[in-house]
Amino acid sequence: MTGILSSIIISIASISCINPTSTASQESCEQCELNKMLRPGAKGSVLPGIEVLRNNGFEALRGLRVGLITNPTGVDNSLTSTIDILASAPDVRLTALFAPEHGVRGDHLAGANVANDTDPQTGIPIYSLHGKTRKPTPEMLKNVDIIVYDIQDIGTRSYTFISTMGLAMEAAAENGKKFMVLDRPNPLGGNKIEGNIVETGSKSFVSQYPIPYIYGLTPGELAKYLNGEGLLKDGMKADLEVIPMEGWHRTMTFINTGMPWVLPSPHIPTPITALLYPATGIMGELDYVSIGVGYTLPFKLTGAPWIDAQALTERLVSLKIPGVEFRPIHYKPFYAIYKGVNLNGVEIYVTDPAEAPLSLIQFYIMQELAAMYPSQKAFAKATPARLAMFDKVCGSPKVRELFSERYQVDDLKPFWNKDVAGFKARSEIYLIYN
Repeated sequence: MTGILSSIIISIASISCINPTSTASQESCEQCELNKMLRPGAKGSVLPGIEVLRNNGFEALRGLRVGLITNPTGVDNSLTSTIDILASAPDVRLTALFAPEHGVRGDHLAGANVANDTDPQTGIPIYSLHGKTRKPTPEMLKNVDIIVYDIQDIGTRSYTFISTMGLAMEAAAENGKKFMVLDRPNPLGGNKIEGNIVETGSKSFVSQYPIPYIYGLTPGELAKYLNGEGLLKDGMKADLEVIPMEGWHRTMTFINTGMPWVLPSPHIPTPITALLYPATGIMGELDYVSIGVGYTLPFKLTGAPWIDAQALTERLVSLKIPGVEFRPIHYKPFYAIYKGVNLNGVEIYVTDPAEAPLSLIQFYIMQELAAMYPSQKAFAKATPARLAMFDKVCGSPKVRELFSERYQVDDLKPFWNKDVAGFKARSEIYLIYN
């Protein structure tokens, strides 16, 4: 059994199937959908934008020189790369590739700079957008008529691919190029919105635009929002076209789509991990507890040598957080924080993604740990660099300031939720799917 498949099967437990013998339950429950995906030869019921483009004979790209921003997630439902599809498409000239974090073929580790290169499969030049340059330059675009974006995102603001998309839209507008998004699902579904909007002065590559932490839009919808709301540099607007998916609805998480999951970064091996990334990722910036990165269950755990696993589990269970369950766990990371140390903590199970307050889970954990271990409060031993990164990911220092007063989630909630209704109302006109 491969490591990735093993992780998928282990993670299936985080979704409950109420009645596995019921036909209705089998059609709707996420565990059953994931089981279908694991069958050899399973085909997706949702068609990503690249398949819709191909089914339309690549009409929108005919006669154009194409610069493609993609990574290994840019595939059709048979796992053929968008790079290779466009390289062989009739009357389409793929002239440049643009590499986000991890590279176009996924051969760069998290955080590592990506160098300019040549794609060995196609011989097409690769320009880095994750190093000294994060936005395509006029020189990079001299042989490009249209920039095409095809990356599977994970629906959380601090994931850098949407920052790359926005900056590339700016470059297209500045240089008179068209911009196209080949749309893909938001793996958290299209209805979940959580977190405050990024404040002025808190903009960074992990909080590039004033949107909530969980924003409930597909890449194509987000591109329309950034364009329509004048959020690109100086309010400029790109000449934007979105190739929509077929078959996707807002209630679908990724598992419901029947599409194959390709890990968008090394620590997001399954669609379940994408669901858990916003549940622990902010806390992970502090380096005071393990969040499973370095073990087999990234973003699914909270552990440290000083935690009483059973006691923490009981306290979290008693909170009755909707859509979430916890169990005690003991593990030893293979790398990263606490490498080789026996840890005790909790494993997180999201039983109802629609109801679970995903991004607040980590704050509830920090709340209970602060009550149990006053000397181990989340911010007490963090370095200035870690605190700064925490604030950047949160989009405001006020999140930390409010929470650190008493380490109570209730003190944070009003600020964390203040922009949700307004963003939902503003973004409605840019929605493509019901």
